[in-house]
Amino acid sequence: MKFKVETLPNYRIAYMRRVGQYGPANIEVMEELKKWANERNLLKSAILFAIPQDNPETTLPENCRFDACIVIPDDYQVDDSVYEGEISGGKYLIYEVKHTAEDIQKAYADIFPSLQSNGYQIDNKPNLEKYTGDMINNPYCEICVPIKS
Repeated sequence: MKFKVETLPNYRIAYMRRVGQYGPANIEVMEELKKWANERNLLKSAILFAIPQDNPETTLPENCRFDACIVIPDDYQVDDSVYEGEISGGKYLIYEVKHTAEDIQKAYADIFPSLQSNGYQIDNKPNLEKYTGDMINNPYCEICVPIKS
């Protein structure tokens, strides 16, 4: 599986969280965030992240946290309809994949063996699914896996 290594900056984000089994309902929370962002003229040049905070193999499905995030300017004042937070920057392996449940599952199954075979160690941060520019409207995303420097 092809990948590139990038150093991502810290990002200030506005986000909406859903707790429950990962699946189609995650799309709904992302659509809700995009609607919120569009109403505030934040969507045009947006960087969006989908962050599955928990591993469903080690966390009960009903306790899995999913965050739909948008990068916001440092001076932007968030309102009560979203949370405010930060994504920690650092080194990430970046894989571009089609954004379908099947392709993402296959990518995650392929990514971790390729990490080890290429000598990388996973850092203790969540994986990110990143959407920029055309990816927001097209069916691709970048899976960003945090690695130790």
